[in-house]
Amino acid sequence: MNTHFGSDQSPGVRPGLRGIVAGAALVVSLASVPVFAGTASAATGTVITTSPTAFGRALVVGSGPYAGFSLYFITSDHGRTFGCTSKPVVTPVGTLLCTGPSNDTNAEWPAITTTGTPIAGSGASQQLLGTVWRAGVGDQVTYAGHPLYLFDQGPGEVTGEGWDEPSLPPWHGVWNLMAPSGRALPWAGTLTTTKIGGTKVLATPMFTGIGWIDFPVYSYTKDTPGHSACTGACARAWPGMLTSGTPGVSGGLSPANLGTLHTPNGTQVRYDGNPLYLFAFEGLAPTATGFAATGNGNGISVNGGIFTLVTP
Repeated sequence: MNTHFGSDQSPGVRPGLRGIVAGAALVVSLASVPVFAGTASAATGTVITTSPTAFGRALVVGSGPYAGFSLYFITSDHGRTFGCTSKPVVTPVGTLLCTGPSNDTNAEWPAITTTGTPIAGSGASQQLLGTVWRAGVGDQVTYAGHPLYLFDQGPGEVTGEGWDEPSLPPWHGVWNLMAPSGRALPWAGTLTTTKIGGTKVLATPMFTGIGWIDFPVYSYTKDTPGHSACTGACARAWPGMLTSGTPGVSGGLSPANLGTLHTPNGTQVRYDGNPLYLFAFEGLAPTATGFAATGNGNGISVNGGIFTLVTP
């Protein structure tokens, strides 16, 4: 099942959630397309700076018409392979365009672009700044190798944080703000429980085009306490459950079982010593009250290890 935002090309219009359910098929669209005028480029290069947010200090645009706009990255981008593609994709909710130039009102996550070498402002690292040229986009600014995107309606907003898009090809990723270190800057999050096939398992609430969904989290048999063996392509298919600070708990879980570990992607949550992961291809199925994750990542083998649902 696919969840995602829709598009609206009327300047200044931001429609709400639209959903169509036919049988077992979910057709959902949330129009969250930022409407911009102008471009994000400057003759001397786009400035990337930092600003305090509710989640900590994050990268923002420092020059041009998008000055103060928050910047995001998606876990499924890697090198010159992009989860957020610059070509329209036909989906059950219609034809969608993930990214385009900064002023592309059809794009859901417009790229922040530059006409010269991007410039590090206060708090940002010039060493971590770069660019990647993309057809249909131009020179997109990167930070620590991650292409950067816009999303919000105005400066100072952080409405793109934590969007989980597991079932919409080729997105299949989680969106986060970017810390000055080049690591993800997520919310603290919550570890809770949900039921998969009648069994209670660990889960975390994530925001989608149909609202909050409790997504199951998984452990990986190749991990050892305090160490994640899921890196590279594995980490793109199985993004870690990341946190800023200490996550909350609900569903009868004890905070005494929680822990964290530092990874190249961010601070990952542990439970009973085991690092926890989301599945980038998690399925959704209709229920009597809405929709629920299916836990279809359970039992998948990767690089000699197996991802399994976690019972409390």
